[in-house]
Amino acid sequence: MEFLIIIFFLVSLPIFIFFIFPRKPSSHIGFKSYPIVGSLPGLVKNRHRFLDWTVEILSGCPTQTAVFRRPGNRQFVMTANPANVEFMLKTKFDSFPKGERFISLLEDLLGRWIFNSDGEMWWKQRKTASYEFSTRSLRDFVMTNATVEINTRSIMKNFLVIILERFAFDNICKLAFNVDAACLGDGGADGVEFMRAFDTAATIISERFQSVTPYSWKIKKKLDIGSQKLLRESIVTVHKFADGIVRHTIDQARSSNNMNEDLLSRFINIEEMNSPELLRDIVISFILAGRDTTSSALSWFFWLLSKHPEVENKIIQELNSVRERTGKRIGEVYGYEELKLMNYLHAAITESLRLYPPVPVEIMSCVEDNVLPDGTFVGKSWGTSYNAYAKGRMESIWGKGCDRFDPARWIDETNGGFRGENPYKFPVFHAGLRMCLGKEMAYIQMKSIVAAVLDRFVVEVPGKKERPEILLSMTLRIKGGLFVRIHERT
Repeated sequence: MEFLIIIFFLVSLPIFIFFIFPRKPSSHIGFKSYPIVGSLPGLVKNRHRFLDWTVEILSGCPTQTAVFRRPGNRQFVMTANPANVEFMLKTKFDSFPKGERFISLLEDLLGRWIFNSDGEMWWKQRKTASYEFSTRSLRDFVMTNATVEINTRSIMKNFLVIILERFAFDNICKLAFNVDAACLGDGGADGVEFMRAFDTAATIISERFQSVTPYSWKIKKKLDIGSQKLLRESIVTVHKFADGIVRHTIDQARSSNNMNEDLLSRFINIEEMNSPELLRDIVISFILAGRDTTSSALSWFFWLLSKHPEVENKIIQELNSVRERTGKRIGEVYGYEELKLMNYLHAAITESLRLYPPVPVEIMSCVEDNVLPDGTFVGKSWGTSYNAYAKGRMESIWGKGCDRFDPARWIDETNGGFRGENPYKFPVFHAGLRMCLGKEMAYIQMKSIVAAVLDRFVVEVPGKKERPEILLSMTLRIKGGLFVRIHERT
């Protein structure tokens, strides 16, 4: 009984303090801080609109950086300042690892693969993955696989967000593991069950980051109750599916003298990477990277496109121009060289990513005292993060109209080509040594899907004037999915 009283007290204290001292914040700039509980009351009040809240906070700070005060000496620094991001991801990279606290929050689901590791283990994984992602054979495999999926699956007949997720899932399974999950066809029940379990696990895991009392989820896990019990049950399903893929790939490798082109087969042949547990972590991480990020990005893209018919018209004009130059007919899937010609489409997707990045906040730790370029002190063992969602809405970075969907900001006025940006200004694919290895692969997939859809169909979103509700899971998702009406383009 005493134990329950203590837990109730810890959970209720921030709310109690908030109502007792509502008008006595220690600072009007940044996250408001109160006696004893620091900035926790603001988190409790704004947890349902966390990302928009952080935009308001950071845009009101002189250097777009704020300190979130927590009980005790370990504070948390959040920034949308490009110079600070470069300092953390490049200049002082070794001072800002993921950190054990971050890794422990995700380890139940992701294990210790490249997205959730540090130090020597991360370096080896990164080096191996970097080599495999740089091969032209892999790029060709990506292109071939995207073509097959678009031609043979029902994406053109049933187009809404769940179809995007299933398409991306089928695609990454074929590319990364040479397994046909068939979630868009018949016989994909195991894959569908896996996706439901994965979504549940990812949502519960992400809630750990916004927990008011950091030990509450650990207590639930220890007692196997509530959300942590559901998480454990979901992870059992996730691991069962991933273990099955690993066994299938190993069996294929043993029965064939030729190495398959998929990524998992390449890692199996590396002695340091081929333990069953690590291979399972690889499978889960690739699915997170290949399914969740792509479907998230495209869902927000089609919503934005429905609000901006002038952008859709320019994309259609570009597709018509590419077909005239290459002899492609409507309905034929575009190849890699044709996709390279689509600069405006590339710009439109990039602009959508600027406003709705699939990974909106990246969290790290600090292993030694540091001072960021803007003068913000970061103490040893403090948490740090850069906020890509807020960064895309900073007038100091993107100028007036920063919250406007405007693909033209990515077009070079002199030659009409695509004009990239400093990755520390636009860290949607991360930056520095942790730059996303699958960036080119992601653009190939997204441009292929958008071009194939818009060539033949008009996509309308009912209620498009209102922004869909955000579901902040491990990626930036639309709660309930994006439902659309689709009809043939005349």
